[in-house]
Amino acid sequence: MSAIFDIELQDAGLLQRDETSEDDSSDVIEIGAEECDAVLDVNEIVNSYCGSDAVETVAICEHNVNRDCGRLGPQDFELCKVIGKGGYGKVFQVRKKTGNDRGTLFAMKVLRKASIIRNQKDTAHTKAERNILESVKHPFIVDLKYAFQTGHKLYLILEYMCGGELFRHLNDEGIFLEDTARFYLCEIILALEHLHLQGIIYRDLKPENILLDAEGHIKLTDFGLCKEHIQEGAVTHTFCGTIEYMAPEILTRSGHGKAVDWWSLGSLMYDMLTGAPPFTSDNRKKTIDKILRGKLILPQYLTPDARDLVRKLLKRQVAQRLGSGPLDGEQVKIHRFFKHIIWEDVISRKLEPPFRPKLTSEDDVSQFDKKFTASAPIDSPVEYTLSESANRVFQGFTYIAPSILEDVYTQQSYLTAMSPPQVIRARSPRKAMRGFSPRTTHFHLHNTHLQTHRHNGVSHGNIEDAEMIEIG
Repeated sequence: MSAIFDIELQDAGLLQRDETSEDDSSDVIEIGAEECDAVLDVNEIVNSYCGSDAVETVAICEHNVNRDCGRLGPQDFELCKVIGKGGYGKVFQVRKKTGNDRGTLFAMKVLRKASIIRNQKDTAHTKAERNILESVKHPFIVDLKYAFQTGHKLYLILEYMCGGELFRHLNDEGIFLEDTARFYLCEIILALEHLHLQGIIYRDLKPENILLDAEGHIKLTDFGLCKEHIQEGAVTHTFCGTIEYMAPEILTRSGHGKAVDWWSLGSLMYDMLTGAPPFTSDNRKKTIDKILRGKLILPQYLTPDARDLVRKLLKRQVAQRLGSGPLDGEQVKIHRFFKHIIWEDVISRKLEPPFRPKLTSEDDVSQFDKKFTASAPIDSPVEYTLSESANRVFQGFTYIAPSILEDVYTQQSYLTAMSPPQVIRARSPRKAMRGFSPRTTHFHLHNTHLQTHRHNGVSHGNIEDAEMIEIG
């Protein structure tokens, strides 16, 4: 496998003609970010694909997989519905037309290369999301099934989460009961804990990035703002996230680590129980000021355990914040708000979801925004030509999930019965880069680092009849 990525995107000639964006509706703005290293080590790539043990291995790539039906491409998927749009492309509900999984529904995220390669950070972000989705496998993290590309576009094929965003259900309900919030928090905690164990900070936890499956269990999506290689004690300085859920240390650029995810969890918990994040205002500057200096208002209808957990998650001093120490998520899990939770049952998906999506068929898209689903499912043609050097930037993008590979090789095993055995290894957990995210989409698409968010609904509960505390 050749080296990916000595990227010099500022060179002239990367694009032979500029592409006019077909969707400039993104409401995301860039405030500034640290430089991304867009050069990946060749040995890391080879080892992660082929394994490093002294055994015969087969690399996961387009040339030795799906040999019966040729190279996988857009022609293998039927476009059913549009379920999201963003600055770089669209997200479709698609049905597989070929292979052992023909007839299966997926979510297909389509990204225009020309839009991505104009900015070196965006290029690194795009490859980051693909790499994180490949390397991180967990019951509460959305699963990447395929990745491939054409001369003009990138395609990520993800499991289809028919229940839509938690954001939609929270807006419909206004607020959640504590038992309902506890269910979602439990599954989110395990997902965050797993990411942290891989050295990844999520950095964009919010209701829009939490998807529901047909049974009502959650999965995190959109890994565009993740930061990898963050081990215990390490910090990064990128200013990124969704303001209402951003930790103070991100806003002050004082350096942040995995504890920012626990602050976001506290903000999300408050949002679910009260109808809005804890610190909001009518403009960005005031919201930031409230996050940095405002008092935390806790409605009296919250139980003592819920109030205590929110307080401890929303500590401005990182060292005092629940989950900030070496125990990470374990410290959160033993809080008395979760005293009746059996965590083995959570990871086994044995808890009964409080909400089960009402679906009339397997391809029902009623849980997604009608402004997307009502539009024609067309993978828009492109009118530009990428240079050869530009296309080399995305070399190595192709991916096929190990579970799918196992089916392929099982069917082909009779052809190689007399040959030495071949070992197919799922890639070991590997750090990735950052990708992208916009609101009100299924699998979000964005091209910058700062995102604002407001609930459409109003906050519930009498603010005057509330506890106001310093969260220092």
